[in-house]
This record gives sequence, C-alpha cells and structure tokens, in this order.
Amino acid sequence: MKNSDLSLESIGTQLGSILKKARAYQTFIFFLVVACLYGFILWRINVYSNAPASQSVAGGQLATQPHIDQATVQKMLDLQSNSVSVQALFNQARANPFQE
Repeated sequence: MKNSDLSLESIGTQLGSILKKARAYQTFIFFLVVACLYGFILWRINVYSNAPASQSVAGGQLATQPHIDQATVQKMLDLQSNSVSVQALFNQARANPFQE
C-alpha cells in the first residue's frame, strides 16, 4: 500500500479532490441518474400492467352474479301495467333495443 495513513483528515482531502474532478461531469451524472430512474419506473409499470390476476380475485368475480331485488321487479311490472305510456316505452325498447 502506498498510503497506510487512514486518518479522517487524509480521507477528507482525498474525497475533496475526487469531488473536484467529478464536478466536470455533474451534468452527465445528473442525466444518467434521471435516465436510470425513468427506466426503473417504466420497468415497474410494465411489470404491474402485465401481472395476471390471482385465483382468489378471479374466482370471486366469477361467483358473483347480478342480483335484482324481487320487490323492484314487481314494482316495475306494476308500473308497466298501470301506465299506457310506460307500456309503449317498454314495447318500443323490445322492438328495437339499439335505438337511442
């Protein structure tokens, strides 16, 4: 070893000289750090966007079926039978379901 003196003073002076030399490259180092962060973020977005759904989530969604309350269905049927305009609206919707 050339320098066997490991005091805080010698480390400080060596670190200072290294930092002086690195100042010439500070813009390049900044852009390199920003590019690495940007690449890491893009990589994580790609990993999360392509992740498959877990079996518990997928199974839970398949098991749930839409439920319409029977009282609501009965109320709609009563309203349909009582009103001529509502009855015409339902018949028109049945005849052409894709009309706006």
